[in-house]
Amino acid sequence: MAKRDEYSARHLSVLEGLEAVRKRPGMYIGSTDSRGLMHCLWEIIDNSVDEALAGYASRIDITLHPDDSVEVSDDGRGIPVDVEPRTGLSGLEVVFTKLHAGGKFGGGSYNAVGGLHGVGASVVNALSSRLDAKVTRGGKVHQLSFRRGEPGTFSGTKPDASFTPAEAGSPLQVAGKAKRGVTGTTIRYWADREIFTPDATFLEEELVNRARQTAFLVPGLRITIRDERGADPAEEVFQYDGGISEFVEHLSPDNSVTDIWRIQGHGNFTERIPVDGKMTDVERDCEVDIAMRWGTGYDTTVKSFVNIIATPKGGSHLTGFEQALTKIFRKVVEANARRLKAGNDKLEKDDILAGLTAVVTVRIAEPQFEGQTKEVLGTPAAKQIVNRVVSKQLEDRLTSTKRAEKQEATSVMEKVVSEMKARIAARQQKETQRRKNALENSTMPAKLVECRNKDVESSELFIVEGDSALGTAKLARSSDFQALLPIRGKILNVQKASVADMLSNAECAALLQVIGAGSGRSFDLEAARYGKVVLMTDADVDGAHIRTLLLTLFFRYMRPMIEAGRVFAAVPPLHRVEIIHSGKKANEVRYTYSEAELVTLLAELEKQGLRYKEPIQRYKGLGEMDADQLSETTMDPEHRSLRRIRVEDAEAAERVFDLLMGSVVAPRKEFIIEGAAALDKDKIDA
Repeated sequence: MAKRDEYSARHLSVLEGLEAVRKRPGMYIGSTDSRGLMHCLWEIIDNSVDEALAGYASRIDITLHPDDSVEVSDDGRGIPVDVEPRTGLSGLEVVFTKLHAGGKFGGGSYNAVGGLHGVGASVVNALSSRLDAKVTRGGKVHQLSFRRGEPGTFSGTKPDASFTPAEAGSPLQVAGKAKRGVTGTTIRYWADREIFTPDATFLEEELVNRARQTAFLVPGLRITIRDERGADPAEEVFQYDGGISEFVEHLSPDNSVTDIWRIQGHGNFTERIPVDGKMTDVERDCEVDIAMRWGTGYDTTVKSFVNIIATPKGGSHLTGFEQALTKIFRKVVEANARRLKAGNDKLEKDDILAGLTAVVTVRIAEPQFEGQTKEVLGTPAAKQIVNRVVSKQLEDRLTSTKRAEKQEATSVMEKVVSEMKARIAARQQKETQRRKNALENSTMPAKLVECRNKDVESSELFIVEGDSALGTAKLARSSDFQALLPIRGKILNVQKASVADMLSNAECAALLQVIGAGSGRSFDLEAARYGKVVLMTDADVDGAHIRTLLLTLFFRYMRPMIEAGRVFAAVPPLHRVEIIHSGKKANEVRYTYSEAELVTLLAELEKQGLRYKEPIQRYKGLGEMDADQLSETTMDPEHRSLRRIRVEDAEAAERVFDLLMGSVVAPRKEFIIEGAAALDKDKIDA
């Protein structure tokens, strides 16, 4: 180890050109795994998208080749190939070999772009074992190749082919001629496996989602993705002429409360930037384009973009949007408090965002991002401009006297007020319904049969169907850790009902109260009073319907319970078969849980020459069992079977619940008709 007095200028390192990128790739692309590999691809794609944003490109083709390379082609103007005077190099070589070089630093070629730090193409080049660039301009096809950032010529088509570095000032190769008026750029590169981790790979699903998103944001742009890596090449094409209105429609997970509202406007601001080494005030224009709609659910989906670049962590534009929403809704609701029965309570941002799907986009020349990964917009003026545009148009919409707009405004304000009331009710529940006060709390429903154990993890709540099942279950349960809550008939279908209707329904309110963790977005899983919730309904059609209604309530308002795997369906038997034994040996009892299982058991008994009592007992409901039978088959942890309710795909589950329980009848009727042929009428109670 060097002594302190030996530290001198010779110990300092100076990284030249692209050497810094290869030395510290994480500074430029975040990581060297699949995420970093995809970030490089976005840099190349974004350059093509910028051509489309400027109005010069109408298509982008992306191909994943079997040899681990990727190709991006567009029909834009093509990267300049003439000589850049200060460096003496062609424009193509400058773009791919010089950091912070490009046409997006105020040169007038682009007004609003996504790739604007000038490091995208050069960083990808530095981190590639080979990169081939073809540019079609002026009736010619120009070509230049690079090896780890160094320009030159390869002897073959593979990245490990022999390479000859280009001589200083050597012109670009002309690979062929092109038709008059045809322009474009094609980039193909092989990521350097000396830099990236061995398991880093191009993620097709992420690429498809990003391409679809970009097609929504740039109306009319056609993006084609072709994956040739597998045995069967796959191709997907994305083109949306409706823009972000179609994007909101695609993102919306539930039934609509409002149509899609479009808010568009712009504002000017002054920004102080260095020009020719001096700080100078320049006029900027900020275009605002927002599409949004409210749905019947409470989940919020808000995506924000700057010049089509996603800002997943928000920034000044999203802050301005949310501030405007909160300000205007508070103002309008307070003005209509009596009609909406809002009381004196104050709306919060989350009340307004519940059920909202929105796409917020702004276009700004040279926006300020916090970091190269561009996840947060930092331009301060965007907040005031978005706030001003949204405030004016949203207030006009909510106070409109036009019949259709007035009806939608009333619906969304009623929804927002309902969310506020639900939040306040949930908070009150959370304050009063903690497990430690459960036994002393007189506000618990009188019909709740509580257990003695206060340990949440080991406790179980059985939701039983009716008083007859409750009577048997009381005798069958283990009172130490099993609690019972009876429900009367079929509860409210919360997929169709509003939040206010759900809270005012006695059965739904009792269930929320007993579980004690709130509802909707305020649901607190840690406050839940039971480790397991078991839906114990009869094994018939009515029982299945009640179970579906209960699952709808859990999915809509207590989804974390399902996601945590704490909701189960009991599996009561359908048949009781008593096998007759000769002599002093006691008869044996076997239970079956389906018609097929019964047929198999009877065939097995016949084969063994064993007799059984007839008629075989068929359970139509839990009330037909005695306590011992119910305990042995359905409630005793040592013998019972439970079906865990899981949500592997929330969007797919949402569609199923909407189909089975939603307000639109036609798709459900079609579903029933299509499945009617497969139904055995003799087993309709099974």
